[in-house]
Amino acid sequence: MDKAIPEEKLREDLDRIVREVTQASAGIALTRGEAAPGNHICTVHIGFRQGFRSSLSMRADAALFARLAQSMLQEEHITAQDLEDVAKEYFNVLCGHIATALYKATHISARFSVPSFHWGSYSPKNHAEQFIIRYSSGRNEAAELVHHVPVPGAGEGSDGTQSAQF
Repeated sequence: MDKAIPEEKLREDLDRIVREVTQASAGIALTRGEAAPGNHICTVHIGFRQGFRSSLSMRADAALFARLAQSMLQEEHITAQDLEDVAKEYFNVLCGHIATALYKATHISARFSVPSFHWGSYSPKNHAEQFIIRYSSGRNEAAELVHHVPVPGAGEGSDGTQSAQF
């Protein structure tokens, strides 16, 4: 049985969770912004494998992910591998909070894939961007959370499983 969450409620919940987890994890205060990340960006992505037919990505200036890694590792100097590892762990924690909120709203258990990391902008194949929430860190660093939904007829969800789209 599909159980939809109104888009505005989903946006509000995702926005609140992104801000809370980022502040708690790294002490970085994000505010809603208008600017998209610049040219030197990274993307972390997860796909829901059970419960929902969508995926989430966070695209951010590499400098923001670097600052996140410095804060979480408590190290001034970080490597590209540190940045990748921390970005994936941060997004895993973030998506865990999101899955909990989705369960409270729908009573549907969500399972998601292991986060993938990409240098540059990434969007999953056969998915469209349903909405984007943009953020600014206060240090001219930008990030955006992207909610992706399958393109109808693109072959997603053909395994016969029941899932809810949010």
